[in-house]
Amino acid sequence: MRGAKSAKWVAGAIVVALAATACGGGGDDSGAKKTAGQPDGYVSIDVGEPQKPLIPADTNESLGAYVIKALFTGPVSYDTEGNLEMANAESVETEDSKTWTIKLKEGWKFHDGTPVTAQTYVDSWNWYANIKNNQQNSFWFADIAGYEDVHPDSGEPKGDTMSGLKVVDETTFTVELSAPVPYWEYKLGYSTFAPLPEAFYDDPKAFGQKPVGNGPYKFEKWDHKKLIQVAANDDYQGENKAQNKGILFKNYTTVEAAYQDLMSGNLDMIRQVGPKDLPKYKQDLGDRAIDAPYAAIQGITPVFYSKQWKDIDPKVLQGLSMAIDRETITKTVLNGTRTPAKSFTPPQVNGNQDLDTDVFTYDPAKAKQLIKQGGGVPENKITIQFNADGGHKEWVTAVCESIRNATGVECVGDAKPDFQTDLEARDNDQVKSFYRGGWVADYPLNVNFLRELYWSKAEANNGRFSNAEIDKLFQQGDNAATLEESIKAYQEAEKVVLEQMPSIPLWYYRINGGHSEAVDNVNVDFHGDFVLDEVTVK
Repeated sequence: MRGAKSAKWVAGAIVVALAATACGGGGDDSGAKKTAGQPDGYVSIDVGEPQKPLIPADTNESLGAYVIKALFTGPVSYDTEGNLEMANAESVETEDSKTWTIKLKEGWKFHDGTPVTAQTYVDSWNWYANIKNNQQNSFWFADIAGYEDVHPDSGEPKGDTMSGLKVVDETTFTVELSAPVPYWEYKLGYSTFAPLPEAFYDDPKAFGQKPVGNGPYKFEKWDHKKLIQVAANDDYQGENKAQNKGILFKNYTTVEAAYQDLMSGNLDMIRQVGPKDLPKYKQDLGDRAIDAPYAAIQGITPVFYSKQWKDIDPKVLQGLSMAIDRETITKTVLNGTRTPAKSFTPPQVNGNQDLDTDVFTYDPAKAKQLIKQGGGVPENKITIQFNADGGHKEWVTAVCESIRNATGVECVGDAKPDFQTDLEARDNDQVKSFYRGGWVADYPLNVNFLRELYWSKAEANNGRFSNAEIDKLFQQGDNAATLEESIKAYQEAEKVVLEQMPSIPLWYYRINGGHSEAVDNVNVDFHGDFVLDEVTVK
């Protein structure tokens, strides 16, 4: 993400809400057409209902992240290749990776006209981190000295402020971390670090329904489960100023319905074509079709709080991994639009490595052997939870058939009606066995795919995996002397993650979407998000 959206569960980040992908043929562009049913100069995209109210630190899935990114801008962002660049900050500097000085650009304002200052950042981060405010992404502030005072493991917080945050002047503040973190500035591109205006604190609940940000777009309306509308912010000071007049984030119950609207001239952009239309979307759209890899990975994750997986021998999970024929499924069911995973991180992030293991290779005999050595699959049956509105049914069915045929273990899909319901079940520890876990980069380092998913205290660790050795290795990576050493330490930690199998990686993502004849300059960034501020209306 150019500004780290993805939190995406993702985007994760965010969870990745949509799944399967594509192939195709030719096609041509006739004349430009105005997209039906939307204001002049606005563009539209299929982005469904966010899981939570629109508050930066309470959004860690890809749908809400799209809207948050439009409304808010944090200290830094990323270019389309994932390189770090300044956004609301003039500079982010450190001499020891422990004490950081953030200098803001002058003249920035929130959409209500109030100034963006060092104090607004400090106040926002303290509020986000406070356990009383129950923000999903509060743990992202755990590096800051004094975090434990506002977010204790148990009991009431000692105060409302972290000792590590200090305002120097109107546009400068310092951040002292509890220990050096050489990659800390990369984290600042995640939208959870965006500031809040003073008006937020009067009524946070109401704010979440009508947010006031400092980003390239201003909030206009939210018709729940139908549409979110934002308008271009003419007073925006950032370099990514909107090239259109506004955005309609439109909710669809299926990806097939969104594709039909695209073809009918009622939608400008579709983020992911569903399985039914994948074989023909390139022929339908011609040079308006989009097919590109991005920094995201798909997997299935066991829930270790369940009776089934509590204290399980990792050999069982390694065996199930070897029972999945990734090569065949990606070539057939997914039409060659996914690449089988060879690690827990995608190739687009710094620190990705080939783990040189057969655990990701289809081998029915070895799969059965490992499962037997590990004591077998409890109940000899697994379920895989997924959101039915995201085009996942086909590949989940194929994965289950592969496991069943290779090992005799029964496997069925557990469909939830939409992404929001799927996420709520994960957050509330209601998953029965496995869940579909797609993750897209919040920042382009291997750390983001390891620490944010498998650290025992990570919010996105919905499988509730906990391993003291891995936690310690992650900490060593966090406290390394340089960014390069930190990345290398996490590579070593990933080898231990492989031994414990907190999740089963399946394949790396590609975006297979497209756009209408009514818009131009439709580009995709390194984590697969449309760069909406660049889109123009013909």
